[in-house]
Amino acid sequence: MSEPTPPLAAPILDTPDGSRTAYNARFGEAYGSRHGAAAQARHVFVEGTGTHRHPAPRVLEVGFGIGVNARATLASAAGRGVPLHYLSYEFDPAPRDVLAQVARGQEGESHPAWQALLTRWPQPEAVEAGGARLEVVLGDVLEAELPESWATALYLDGFSPARNPEVWTPAFTARLARTLAPGGVLATYSAAGHVRRALQEAGLEVERRPGPPGKRECLRAVRPA
Repeated sequence: MSEPTPPLAAPILDTPDGSRTAYNARFGEAYGSRHGAAAQARHVFVEGTGTHRHPAPRVLEVGFGIGVNARATLASAAGRGVPLHYLSYEFDPAPRDVLAQVARGQEGESHPAWQALLTRWPQPEAVEAGGARLEVVLGDVLEAELPESWATALYLDGFSPARNPEVWTPAFTARLARTLAPGGVLATYSAAGHVRRALQEAGLEVERRPGPPGKRECLRAVRPA
């Protein structure tokens, strides 16, 4: 990836489920689903990976964006009283006020780990609070040293393959597959045929799932135990 340019304005967008997302002018897309940002976070990622049932989830996310997935996961873990380790990568951090506006009054906003992260943004360190460790690594995930056989869940949530093709290539998908612990689950909102084939070539067992509002299908891929 080329070096990021200074952040562009990110208009806040209300979505039908009462949650919010924001528009990224650089990529020409919204960070989350315009049909329901929180609904997509829960259905595709938290529930799609089984994180909502895991006794001690370790989540790796490609594309922190404006933190909707992170807050949904924090809320899920806190609601069940289980520990959470959440590691996310972000190449082009949104302004702090955008993260705060999108989160206002939404699930996970009051979680102490989220509040600690906002305090440090946009130069976050790993924060530990409320039973969760939340870390956002700012930089190019393509060049990052990713953990091996670590994640119980992987959220592949970059901008669409048409807008951000680098994180959907077979080569990078193979790297992502190696971050999963045996039995770990990768989830993505994309159901594109080339994405499904790349996941299969990486040795994952791939299935189509019903999509969130506004999408017919999404994908779930499991690393064999």
